[in-house]
Amino acid sequence: MSAVNDSVLFLVLRRMRAPLIVMILIYAVSIFGLVLIPGVDANGLATAPMSFFDAFYFISYTASTIGFGEIPNAFSYGQRFWVTACIYLTVIGWTYSILSILNLLKDDGLQRALATGRFHRKVKNLSEPFCIICGVGETGSLICTTLDQVQMRFVVLDTRPEPLQELELGDYLADVPALNADAQIPGILLLAGLRHSHCKAVLAVTNSDEANLAIAMNVRLLNPGIPVIARAEHAATAANMDSFGTNFVVDPYALYARRLALAMRSPPSYQLVEWLTRVPGTPIPELHKPPTGKWIVCGYGHFGRAIVQHLDTMGLHDDVRIIDPRPTNPDDHLSIVSAGTEASPLIDAGIKNAVGLVAASDNDINNLSIAITARELNPDLFIVMRQSSSANSMLFEAFDANLTMITTQTVAHACLSYLTTPMLSRFIREIEKQPAAWAESLIKALTPICAGCVPFVWTTRINRVKTPALAQALHNVDCPVSVAALMTSNRDRRESLKLLPLMLERAGQIILRPAPDLPLHNGDKIIWTGTREAWNEQKLTASYGNALDYVLTGKSSTGSWLGKYLNG
Repeated sequence: MSAVNDSVLFLVLRRMRAPLIVMILIYAVSIFGLVLIPGVDANGLATAPMSFFDAFYFISYTASTIGFGEIPNAFSYGQRFWVTACIYLTVIGWTYSILSILNLLKDDGLQRALATGRFHRKVKNLSEPFCIICGVGETGSLICTTLDQVQMRFVVLDTRPEPLQELELGDYLADVPALNADAQIPGILLLAGLRHSHCKAVLAVTNSDEANLAIAMNVRLLNPGIPVIARAEHAATAANMDSFGTNFVVDPYALYARRLALAMRSPPSYQLVEWLTRVPGTPIPELHKPPTGKWIVCGYGHFGRAIVQHLDTMGLHDDVRIIDPRPTNPDDHLSIVSAGTEASPLIDAGIKNAVGLVAASDNDINNLSIAITARELNPDLFIVMRQSSSANSMLFEAFDANLTMITTQTVAHACLSYLTTPMLSRFIREIEKQPAAWAESLIKALTPICAGCVPFVWTTRINRVKTPALAQALHNVDCPVSVAALMTSNRDRRESLKLLPLMLERAGQIILRPAPDLPLHNGDKIIWTGTREAWNEQKLTASYGNALDYVLTGKSSTGSWLGKYLNG
């Protein structure tokens, strides 16, 4: 912080150097003249000039336009002439100084220094766990909104002022420290609280792979203990990040390709994953059942390659056709050199007999053109589209593809899942291993709880810090506490909370959908899904002994003397 204060001070002194010199010279000349010019007494006789103190005192209130008027004797004509000149000089000097101050207040350098100082003070005073979000574009904004909903603080860095201005206008529950700066600079990350005791993670989600790579590297060197969640849209960048231990690398194209393959193998499992990874409170996505058969992939970039790879693993190698405007090496697949926006290359690829098409180019308008042409040629086609910019959302909604991969949302959902509920990634891997009937039964149990909206997902860690009342109760081996205690309302123990336990982890062992009568142990970690109200009520039960006692025994007690007296 001292460095920030020093930069502001030196900037002010540098900008005000000339006005200060001018004012000092004017005051010095004015005072020096008064101590040389003799005065006159009441009888018209010459008197000694003013002393340095009297001259300084007189110039001080005269030059500042106070006009106090306290003088020991009337001035001589010489003194009056000199004072007149001094008045004009000081007015000119003050005018110059004031204009310089006004220009200084508009100086970009000073505004940046002051903003940096305010930002650093806000970050320094944070007393809750927070994360640093580098890049607040479409992906970062979605992450900020969701973190605010789950009551997790965050700090924002971005090189563009426009997103930060939109952030200031956002309706967030808590104040958001934000700085217009480049997060690739190590000093900026330190200023944002990288070594703060409450910093829990850094998210590098800018639109530049190079910037995200630099941020991840800086964090790994400056504070290796802080988890790094980084976005990478190129396989080489993702591999580079993995090489130096980035905790979670989000490759949106590989991730979505894996989800599409899951949707083809087990539509209920895909639907369950969508329910658990989307933004809480948004409408529940409908069930999609991508068919197996002949597929056409238009665009053989990173996304197209990932799609083809997963289709190959499902045994559809001979049924995949690739259309790309660049000569490619499509791994022995039939390929056509074209953009795919016209009918002829689609017909040559066998669009009439195809069951699905992926518009995977990096141009949204081309993808829309491909999809429209393909649907005219084959109305029964299952269409998957890639949307790169949310600005084109209205166009994609108007077309209404079967599935739309929105890059920013895919990255945001993956980052949020890892950040807010790290166990969710492991649970999703377990979902992918289970049969469709298992996922279908879980969806059936979750449907009345969701009420048409994506549920909240959270993790309960049973220990003295997170769940003090529950951890203390578990020390009493004679009175075991089961999972049902965390599923019961502390307002009326006859009612159950609107939630479901998804997975319990104990000493490295996994229990899927733990039964309500399963005894709890200290150190257990449980991932839940349900409503926000159920989440808040469950936290109260696990944290306060009175609420837990009521859930376990049905007896309501209070810890205060007055409450015990009133209860008899």
